[in-house]
Amino acid sequence: MYANQPATGVPVGSTNQQYHMQQPAGKVPWSTGLCDCGSDVSNCCITCWCPCITFGQIAEIVDQGSTSCGASGALYTLIGIFTGCACIYSCFYRQRMRSQYMLEDRPCNDCCLHFCCETCALCQEYRELKNRGFDMALGWDANMEKLHQQAMQMSVPPVVEDGMNR
Repeated sequence: MYANQPATGVPVGSTNQQYHMQQPAGKVPWSTGLCDCGSDVSNCCITCWCPCITFGQIAEIVDQGSTSCGASGALYTLIGIFTGCACIYSCFYRQRMRSQYMLEDRPCNDCCLHFCCETCALCQEYRELKNRGFDMALGWDANMEKLHQQAMQMSVPPVVEDGMNR
């Protein structure tokens, strides 16, 4: 009796369906390990001999251009000269960077990490920003200009010649 009649109404799915709530995104791992300094030898050398340069580059990006590489690097150097412990300043930038990019706090606390292995921590932060698309040599403003130029190139439609050609 009902086999040849068209279905009318809304189909009802199984009542035994399980709905998975999407978990809020947690902390993401760093793109490189703490001891992967050999993956960027030039940065490793600069950071070993003059960590103020690497720190200044990191600080300018993390501060989104509100402080310059030179000013941050100079302050880092002065804190290092007067306290003997520039990591007092640099560990706070690691905390800010982790907060901005939702990075895990591994292998240990930021200040402890900077105190015990300042060079490795700075190199890891540098590589992280570089792997996220920043050209560390350019600074914040030039990176934003580069990003703007790339966006403009992507939004321009291709040029099409008028008329039909054979």
